[in-house]
Amino acid sequence: MQNQNYGRLWKKNMVVLIDANIILDYILKREPFYADAQKVMQLCSTETVDGYIALHTITTIWYLLLKLPDAVRRNALTAICNLLQVTGTTHEEVLHAIQMTTFKDFEDCIQSKCAKSANADYIITRNVSDFLKSEIPVLTPQAFYSMF
Repeated sequence: MQNQNYGRLWKKNMVVLIDANIILDYILKREPFYADAQKVMQLCSTETVDGYIALHTITTIWYLLLKLPDAVRRNALTAICNLLQVTGTTHEEVLHAIQMTTFKDFEDCIQSKCAKSANADYIITRNVSDFLKSEIPVLTPQAFYSMF
């Protein structure tokens, strides 16, 4: 499809849902994972990758960062929400997730449902084995940024 205003061929951006562990690695500069998380976030700031974060991940991160000063926590989450779009899932998908027995961790199942709602191409996580039954393919940060 040609965009008449810009005279170039438009293609769909890659859409990814970033798992909580990657975001925490980035915010807290956790080693040895920080460099990989930083590369993922840098790719999400480009015009070729649309990054998403699950709504429930925001509340989880807020809770996990309670030991940080309030202003630091608020600034970190604001920066993440300015970089990544927040996505959720439907009531029906949550009910479906409750009945699923293929995920060991219910939160990971909901991550997968949120990725589906965002029409994500991939979920980016360090815990690939937690998403073996995901409807959305999963990549490690290294596999993700090696695509570019």
